[in-house]
Amino acid sequence: MSYDIYFVNPKPGQSWAEAIEELEAETEGADQLVSPELLDAWDRIVPHARALLGEVDLFENGETCELNHNETGIQLSIFVDEVAITIPYWHTGDEAAQALSKAYALAGIVERETGLQAYDPQVELPLSEVPPQHGTAIMSSTTNAARAHLGSEDAS
Repeated sequence: MSYDIYFVNPKPGQSWAEAIEELEAETEGADQLVSPELLDAWDRIVPHARALLGEVDLFENGETCELNHNETGIQLSIFVDEVAITIPYWHTGDEAAQALSKAYALAGIVERETGLQAYDPQVELPLSEVPPQHGTAIMSSTTNAARAHLGSEDAS
């Protein structure tokens, strides 16, 4: 379970959800390499991400590029033409605000370097229209609910 941010440019008249579905359908089962444009963007994103996050782990194999920040759990992934940031539901309160602040800043870097727009499916809005405190509230409440659920399962 994670807080997700997707990157896509909807076509005129296309909803964000439709654009994401179309992109996922195009890349599903694809045995393709990351596009040269996204590889070039990746090379520009990584130094900015390191400046923002500090130490990160990288994985690249031609079919996917991943950047992982162990402290926050933030992961940036590129698969074929699909770009996403995920943040695990580990954080609440101030920690959630800090992790999402970093993820939103990383999303801004990705937008700038790829030309794609960040979309937050949790609130069904472009990331540019999401107040940071809204994402923090969602992350905190989901984390607390998951912990409560897991705790009740452990007790049985």
